[in-house]
Amino acid sequence: MASYQNIFTQVQLRAAPEMGPPMAPGNFARTNAGGFSYLLGKIGNAQIGPIYLGWLGVFSLVFGLIAFEIIGLNMLASVNWSPVQFVRQLFWLSLEPPAPKYGFSPFVPLADGGWFILTGMFFSASVLLWWLRTYRRAVALGMGTHVSWAFLSAIWLMLVLGFIRPMLMGSWSEAVPYGIFPHLDWTAAFSIRYGNLFYNPFHALSIAFLYGSTLLFAMHGATILAVGRYGGEREIEQITDRGTASERAALFWRWTMGFNATMESIHRWAWWFAVLTTLTGGIGILLTGTVVDNWYLWAQQHGYAPAYPSTGVVDPATLPGAPQ
Repeated sequence: MASYQNIFTQVQLRAAPEMGPPMAPGNFARTNAGGFSYLLGKIGNAQIGPIYLGWLGVFSLVFGLIAFEIIGLNMLASVNWSPVQFVRQLFWLSLEPPAPKYGFSPFVPLADGGWFILTGMFFSASVLLWWLRTYRRAVALGMGTHVSWAFLSAIWLMLVLGFIRPMLMGSWSEAVPYGIFPHLDWTAAFSIRYGNLFYNPFHALSIAFLYGSTLLFAMHGATILAVGRYGGEREIEQITDRGTASERAALFWRWTMGFNATMESIHRWAWWFAVLTTLTGGIGILLTGTVVDNWYLWAQQHGYAPAYPSTGVVDPATLPGAPQ
């Protein structure tokens, strides 16, 4: 018992694949295939399939593939269609939004950013259709729709970055480019341009919820793994029994923190922390440039940040006529 470890699954069950409850009449057919993967079984359930796509899933994948192809082909064209340079420079390649001169017009030449707008349209359609698919599948199975609403919080941040804020600013150029390092460069430039995003209180909340999510996930994951030798993963049976994994876990947190989460509340905390990460992050981005032009000056005005000692150098942002 003392030597039992469960960082990876040690016992994998094999039986006829579980196909799930029968489908209601009128539903798209599920795949009948069901198999097992030893490697996936080391970190979770080994069964693969069946999968239900439906029309929503099919169109979501098609639109997502179109967006992916547009991005990839534009990046390949930017290196003169050289596969070697494409692989070599992949992390630095990007599909840029239209220039400021085009404003928020939907009619932009393809070579000047039109491909960016088309990509955003197909990508957004793909993600939103996938969201609707998760909602409908949850309802069809009689589940709560918690997963869908959590997913929608992430979609909110995506739409703020790529569509809602550029629309309010009146320019596609405010959108985030598609690309790995260009995306990071945009983030750094965005923070500098608007007076340091660290002084944005909603950004601070987003980071707090992000770090809180990792802490809660680590605490919950470690607790269940620590009592796995007593069947801690069988949560329902564990709740009322004495001397079980659940009671030992509760005692551990009472002894170390003074109180403990329940089998339900830890998941509620994690759900809220994760949802609020992208929800508050999206609010912070949306307010930047539309309501607040310089977060450091805003923080000074509201007692959120101290002023730097006077050095005799005039900050251009404090001159008359400068945006506040």
